[in-house]
Amino acid sequence: MSCFGESWNAQSVSSTVAGSHVPIVSVRSIIMGSTATETEELENTTFKYLIGEQTEKMWQRLKGILRCLVKQLEKGDVNVIDLKKNIEYAASVLEAVYIDETRRLLDTDDELSDIQSDSVPSEVRDWLASTFTRKMGMMKKKSEEKPRFRSIVHVVQAGIFVERMYRKSYHMVGLAYPEAVIVTLKDVDKWSFDVFALNEASGEHSLKFMIYELFTRYDLINRFKHWLTELEILAMVFAAAIHDYEHTGTTNNFHIQTRSDVAILYNDRSVLENHHVSAAYRLMQEEEMNVLINLSKDDWRDLRNLVIEMVLSTDMSGHFQQIKNIRNSLQQPEGLDKAKTMSLILHAADISHPAKSWKLHHRWTMALMEEFFLQGDKEAELGLPFSPLCDRKSTMVAQSQIGFIDFIVEPTFSLLTDSTEKIIIPLIEEDSKTKTPSYGASRRSNMKGTTNDGTYSPDYSLASVDLKSFKNSLVDIIQQNKERWKELAAQGEPDPHKNSDLVNAEEKHAETHS
Repeated sequence: MSCFGESWNAQSVSSTVAGSHVPIVSVRSIIMGSTATETEELENTTFKYLIGEQTEKMWQRLKGILRCLVKQLEKGDVNVIDLKKNIEYAASVLEAVYIDETRRLLDTDDELSDIQSDSVPSEVRDWLASTFTRKMGMMKKKSEEKPRFRSIVHVVQAGIFVERMYRKSYHMVGLAYPEAVIVTLKDVDKWSFDVFALNEASGEHSLKFMIYELFTRYDLINRFKHWLTELEILAMVFAAAIHDYEHTGTTNNFHIQTRSDVAILYNDRSVLENHHVSAAYRLMQEEEMNVLINLSKDDWRDLRNLVIEMVLSTDMSGHFQQIKNIRNSLQQPEGLDKAKTMSLILHAADISHPAKSWKLHHRWTMALMEEFFLQGDKEAELGLPFSPLCDRKSTMVAQSQIGFIDFIVEPTFSLLTDSTEKIIIPLIEEDSKTKTPSYGASRRSNMKGTTNDGTYSPDYSLASVDLKSFKNSLVDIIQQNKERWKELAAQGEPDPHKNSDLVNAEEKHAETHS
């Protein structure tokens, strides 16, 4: 006898539940090999977490089928053909429910699902999957609390904090800029700004000068008062400054696999990112290092909430969930959430080197690969398997960068520019109606990089914003870099540490034809 009345078809059932055909595999053998007690236990434990609003009815039906099967077996009233159909039906429903609910929990509807095995090398796919996705149970809800902010910390204190944070000793009432630093910083407004040149000119103090420059050069208190508050701007710059503080040069997964102190401390969740924030705030426990001393308790708490959210968003394993959240918010009438948008900006900056000139992009890539290789060396010493892209003898650098650009960088910057347009365009329209004076006109004349005779006075007004050109420029640069990696890949993946002659020749070629 059959445990279900109407006709059935395994493919149609699984299509109804999961939206696609689900092949019948090992679950069938689990059911067939179970006693009545085991089946009951299976119902009460393994399956109960699968219940969701969309699958409740199918689950109830499945329980009925399983009970029917148990009764048939206990009575010995078994027709082999009917039993086979019942089991196949139950297995197909169970597997469809499982896959549907697993997809819902993991939220894996992302760009990685489009990667075909024959188009992306397995090592690159493994790296993308292990770096930019999270395992089930690792998802963490972020606070929906809306920040409200009022004030900003003193510029000099921020500079002192950043300097002392990196264990350098110096005294600063006003930061004195060496001539070479001033020359380098004149290009800080350009997308192609060379931070390596600043680092050399400043004696490897680039972070100190950059943070100080950001507070003074752009008059941050006033510039973005249309959309960002003063404290939000401080939070963005502060988060950017500390987001890799005390980085170990190894990945979160390495810490987890080696059971490091920080992995144990943070329960394998965003290990390094949690440490960056915690270590920076621990430093500010010292009275002389407390650069946030002038904030009220409310402002201190609001800034801390923002900084934590932004820095934790730089955990690459949360990439796809972050992208999906912003995409969804773009479709909502209430508009973009500030904290999540600010987090996207910091995350995009963290992975932005493929959107820079080839010279800068290649230098960042080589530095990153050497960091990966050093981790691989440690893994070999410890008898651990190589993490993706960490074996210096076999890693495909060019292919990894192509995959990184295709599936991570391009979608991120596309979303970033879309979000920026939604924010900036209404502000530009409002500004044109109210004829708001240019911020540039109200800026101090003694700001670094600006001379009193007006030889350097960039326009920071909203009317000067050209989003279309900026977007097109990003697309062009990213595409050019991807094409260069494709050329290198076609030449047989040369040793990344032995292709400097080729890279230099390409740079000279580009400079000649620019």
